[in-house]
Amino acid sequence: MDTQFLNTFVVVADRGSMAAAARVLNITPAAVAQQIRTLERELAAPLIARAGRTVSLTEEGSRILQRARDLLRDVADMRSVANDSEVSGELRLGACPTALAGMLPDILARMVDTFPQINVYIRPGYSAELYRAVETGELDAAVVLQAPYNLPKTCDWQLLREEPLVMIAPARLAGRDPHELLRTEPLIRYDRNQWGGRVADDYLRRAGIVPRERFELNGLNAIAVMVDRGLGVSLVPDWAKPWPEGLDLVRIPLPLPSEPRRIGMVWSRSTVRIRLVTVLLQESRAATGHA
Repeated sequence: MDTQFLNTFVVVADRGSMAAAARVLNITPAAVAQQIRTLERELAAPLIARAGRTVSLTEEGSRILQRARDLLRDVADMRSVANDSEVSGELRLGACPTALAGMLPDILARMVDTFPQINVYIRPGYSAELYRAVETGELDAAVVLQAPYNLPKTCDWQLLREEPLVMIAPARLAGRDPHELLRTEPLIRYDRNQWGGRVADDYLRRAGIVPRERFELNGLNAIAVMVDRGLGVSLVPDWAKPWPEGLDLVRIPLPLPSEPRRIGMVWSRSTVRIRLVTVLLQESRAATGHA
């Protein structure tokens, strides 16, 4: 069986049409259709149901899709293990929302430039679920918030960035005392189900401040836009750019100490792709300035 035909099947399933898959694979739609037909003959089962310009998976196609993904990853792993002179293969990486929009693009740009033979599969998610995926071997590594518990011995952790708690306020309030603003201005509260929201809540209690709450939400960019519109002030981790464009905000340091939010990489020590994880870690340290 030609693994390239399996790859074509996976791309068709992901893209939802022969034409879209052809653009990704840089071949003609007729060639895509021919490869699918050949694969169906080899497996003696229909895999794709055609409906005009779109396609859907048959029951048989749905049953083999994940097996096809796994097989393609295993082939990539085999190539990487066999070729010690070249760092190549597919890295399975998780990323929490803050990292995905902030530091990760710079890290990946460095890695792809230096090691173009590495392919990266990225799974977005929240830190807790990504830790579990690394621990179970579903992912090789993940860029996540530091866990509030000790990691199992099968995993390791590297700090990449610390984000202190700061106040963000409309630019017209620059130079004002942050505690005064927290007492007098409406508060746009960062979700207390999030680590940063809990730290902000703890800070308010330690400072003896009872704020006038206006909103509570999970979304740092959305909070920044609301502050820019004059809806209030907020206590948030000083998260990595890019921020939404065109905002006229100030970041005001706080007088009391608080625990910074820590973002880093967790990885499985037992993954067969440890060489790829090592490369990612190397480029992550270089991009973030953490030796």
